[in-house]
Amino acid sequence: MAFIDELTLHMKAGKGGDGIVAWLNLKAAEFSGPAGGDGGNGGDVYLKGVRNLSKLLDYQNTPTIVAEDGGRGKSRSMHGKNGDDLFFEVPIGTVAKNVDTGEVFEIVKEGEEVLILKGGKGGFGNEHFKGSRNVTPKESTKGTKGEEADIQIELRLIADFGLVGFPNAGKSSLLNSLTRAKSKVGDYKFTTLEPHLGDMFGYIMADVPGLIEGASENKGLGHKFLKHIQRTKVIVHCIPADSEDFKKDYDVIREELKKYDENLFKKPEVLLITKIDTATEDKIHEMATYFKKKCKKVEVVSVLDDSLVKNLRDSLVHFIEKI
Repeated sequence: MAFIDELTLHMKAGKGGDGIVAWLNLKAAEFSGPAGGDGGNGGDVYLKGVRNLSKLLDYQNTPTIVAEDGGRGKSRSMHGKNGDDLFFEVPIGTVAKNVDTGEVFEIVKEGEEVLILKGGKGGFGNEHFKGSRNVTPKESTKGTKGEEADIQIELRLIADFGLVGFPNAGKSSLLNSLTRAKSKVGDYKFTTLEPHLGDMFGYIMADVPGLIEGASENKGLGHKFLKHIQRTKVIVHCIPADSEDFKKDYDVIREELKKYDENLFKKPEVLLITKIDTATEDKIHEMATYFKKKCKKVEVVSVLDDSLVKNLRDSLVHFIEKI
């Protein structure tokens, strides 16, 4: 599933329409009174959540987003048309920041709508200025500009399972085996340069770029990885059976999660020993015994063993259903 997770666009709410100077033209009394209508309000800009992770791709070549302007006032005291609001569709999990004000907006539900830029007010027509001391006002006002700003858009995935681990821990192969995803697989570090998703019986699993020590300080792919697991419900911590120091690997990853966000450290965790076809039974037993002291749920898997993959799939679904 291809998508982009960062984008900056210039957005403008609509300008308010101008008020006008106009007069009633009655047969018996030409210019009998002011009748210039007010301008319509400019359209607002909203973010709207959609269940489409690829949605930001639609805007890659659209640097500016503009809502409709309000219409000019009309004669016979008629108001101009209000500009249509613009609903900018973004994937669920989007965080948008107004670069100018620092204000932050979040979309976490499908169909959720959040106002981010207010349209300008329509100007007053000359009828607005009529009074006992000014029965023939010749003044009107222009509509005001709508708000505009550079908006930084960042997608932070909302997944049920987030696969974490050092590069080359077998996460991509595992995702492909557990779901119908087609994450790139290779026997070298940083094969996964952006998140990949798969559907496992209706639960979303995310394979995100591998961590390295110092990721919380943005080394390697650091923050690009960590931001995508902030909203993950369950951490699936992958440690390969061929690890040279599995105890250190576990501690380092856990520490990076904790440094970046204390809540990540507290999420429900499944410890998964991957690539068990690359190690002896004694090594796998040693790892499992050690990790059962660290984590309540420990599983083993090899993507070469269909029965183990099926057992893991069933176990993960049962685990999240209990949560």
